[in-house]
Amino acid sequence: MGSAALDQKLAMAKRCSHEGAMAGAKAAVVASVAAAIPTLASVRMLPWARSNLNPTAQALIISTAAGAAYFIVADKTVLASARKNSFKNSYQGNSD
Repeated sequence: MGSAALDQKLAMAKRCSHEGAMAGAKAAVVASVAAAIPTLASVRMLPWARSNLNPTAQALIISTAAGAAYFIVADKTVLASARKNSFKNSYQGNSD
């Protein structure tokens, strides 16, 4: 495998990981909002939540949802991109 092919694969890997990171960040923002609204509303309205969910617990609930969304979406995006690129390379007759 030549240097040009290696550089091309490295550039493709960087692009795939960047796409995954951006998609994961967008999903984390959406998940943060989606988790924050019911968490904060329940603390205001439900007596059980008011007495048992201190600010640290609320932040943990919201950040866990955001972190999970980030890693799940980033992983799926990187895998889908890698799968697409591997099929594209196999159709081009690339045997490496």
